[in-house]
Parts: sequence; C-alpha cells; structure tokens
Amino acid sequence: MAQGEVIITPVSGKADRKAFVDIAYRLNAADPNWVPPLRMEAEELITPGKNPFFEHADVQLFLARRGSAIVGRISAHIDRLAIAMDPSQGMGPGTGNWGLLEAEDEAVARSLIARAETWLREKGMTRVLAPLSMSIWEEPGQLNSGFDHPPTVMMGHQPKRYDDYIKALGYQTAKTLNTYELDITRDFPPLIQRIVQSGEKNAKIRIRNVDKSKFDSEAALILDILNDAWSDNWGFVPFTDTEIKYAGKKFKPIVREDLIMIAEYEGEPVAFMMTLPDLNEAIKPMGGSLFPFNWAKLLLWLRKPRVRTMRVPLMGVRKRLQASRLASQLAFMMIEAIRQNSIREYGATRGEIGWILEDNQGMNAIAEAIDSHVNKTYVIYDKPL
Repeated sequence: MAQGEVIITPVSGKADRKAFVDIAYRLNAADPNWVPPLRMEAEELITPGKNPFFEHADVQLFLARRGSAIVGRISAHIDRLAIAMDPSQGMGPGTGNWGLLEAEDEAVARSLIARAETWLREKGMTRVLAPLSMSIWEEPGQLNSGFDHPPTVMMGHQPKRYDDYIKALGYQTAKTLNTYELDITRDFPPLIQRIVQSGEKNAKIRIRNVDKSKFDSEAALILDILNDAWSDNWGFVPFTDTEIKYAGKKFKPIVREDLIMIAEYEGEPVAFMMTLPDLNEAIKPMGGSLFPFNWAKLLLWLRKPRVRTMRVPLMGVRKRLQASRLASQLAFMMIEAIRQNSIREYGATRGEIGWILEDNQGMNAIAEAIDSHVNKTYVIYDKPL
C-alpha cells in the first residue's frame, strides 16, 4: 500500500475538474471490462449548467492527494427532489448521497468517504444512501457480481475492492438491483408465445413503434407513463421538465423507432418499453476520446448500429393496470416485437433487461418467464450519519 498522508480537498476550478475526470481513466486502465466514457460526457456530468441535476441538488466534488499526486475522488450530493419524497420509498428527509468513487487503495477510499459523510452531516443530513453517480437515474449502486464482462450503456462498473471498502465502513445493504441477460436468438417458451399470439388477436390491443418525427410529444408521453408507473417504486425521483428535455436531446442519436414500443389499450397509451443498442460496444475501443478519427467512426455507427447487445433500461405500465394479467401480456408483446426487430435490423444476439429492484416481483417474474437470468447485481448501501 502506498505510504503518505491522504489530503482531501474540494474541487475548485477547471484544473481540479479535469483531474477529477482523469483519475478514473488511470485507475481503471488495467480492467479489461471497464468502458472508458467519452470525456466530454464525463465532464458534462459534473458541470453545473450542463447537467440539469445541479438545478435541484447541492453537489460538492472532492479530490484525494498524496503529496502532489491525485489518488482518488468522490462526489457528495443532496438531491432536494429526493429528500422531498416519502421515506418509505428509500429517500426522504435527511438522506444525502455520495458517488463517483475512485480510489487508489483502501486508505484513500476511507478518507474520501469520511469527507463526503462529514460534508453531508454539516448540511444537516442524518443518513447516507450510496453510491449514486449522481442521480438514481444515472448509474446507481456498487457492482456486486458480474465483474467478468463489460456493462451495457448507462450501467456502472466498479472494482470489487470498492465493495469491500464500503462494507468495512459499516454500510448495510439498502437495495439490490439486478440486470438480466438473455439469448434473443431463441424463441420464447411456448406459454409466452401463446400469450403474445392471444394479444395479437385482441382488437383492443395495439403495439406500435414510436414516431421519431413527433419526438418531443412521444418523449413526453413516455415520461408521463413512466412517472405514473414508477411513482410508488423504491428510489423514485420525478424528472423535471429540464431533465426531460436534456434526456431527449441526449438519447435522440441512439433512439430507433423500431426499438421503442408503446402499447395502447382501447386507443389509450398505457405502457412503453425503451430499448437501446449498446453504445458501449462502439465507444469501448475509443479510450474516452473522439479525436482524431473516433468521431467519424461513431457517426458511422450511429447511422446504422450493428451490435451484439440490446439493453432495455426502462419500461412501465400505468399503475392502475399493474396487478392485471393485461400488464404482463403487454410486456411480453413489446419484448417479442423488439426481439424480432433487434435480430433482423441490427444483428443483435443478446438482450439485457434492467436494472430491476430485487423485490419488484412483477418485473422479475417477466424476466424469468422469458428464460433470462441475472448477469449483474448492484448494491445501494445505507448508513446512519
């Protein structure tokens, strides 16, 4: 272990912000399963005025140094929308967060986490829920299993040693999040096929692609269903109007009409399923940089993605239908339509669904019914301050 006192200082100015981003690339360079994010995206995430999370959150970034060397980083944050939620949903008054942890060794991690906890305590927080990098909608949780393969787009990947460091500091599991993978080249089990075929014969049900020419209204519709479907879920924090516009702009280049389905029942949109081609497959070899020629490669890829994996990051069914058989039927119908399009149009062979809360019985049952299995687990920890 490296020797010398660890000094923790708040990030101040452009050079510190650059160092905050850079340390992740150095510490993870030897991990073959880490996907270097594009630097412009990594910088945008931590920049007020660019990431709308800062509009409703207090954020402090910290750097760890030994002498003149940067040896770690962490963010501490209080999401004012999250602390306004009911405590039964996991957040609530007095709950702060930290995330974006990178540490050269355990001594650095201990110092960084202690400093984040102190900052939260000074701001009046009585509990910490972590890691969240930085919103629950971005990269929640510490990877707990599935270290042997890269994450898909918008999922995190941290060394196992971080998990050990966190638990050693008295953190307890608050929630486990699962992702499921499946071989999409295989037909679904006969029972699921019969459920899908029954739905296709039902004149009241319509499964349609999104219409990209009406991008803003379709995005608003999906988020309206999402906010209704997820509003009682653990960890739910509503999207702001600014975040909706920001997400729409960010996703637009990888949105494909035939990979996002809206289910209508008696003419009313009641469910949706969003699927994204795994952008990580394209950017992993780029090392975080679009220059000198990676920007051209990325533009070509975005024009017609050919991928191994498709990820389903979000789906939702309006709350009033969630306990009904119709809900699972609509889900199976959307999954089947997307499965066929993924194979035919994009050459995909693998799907990943999630994340899904470990105790979301309905979604876990759907994932298991189509012969998928858990491939990664992430843990969100909590601790009283």
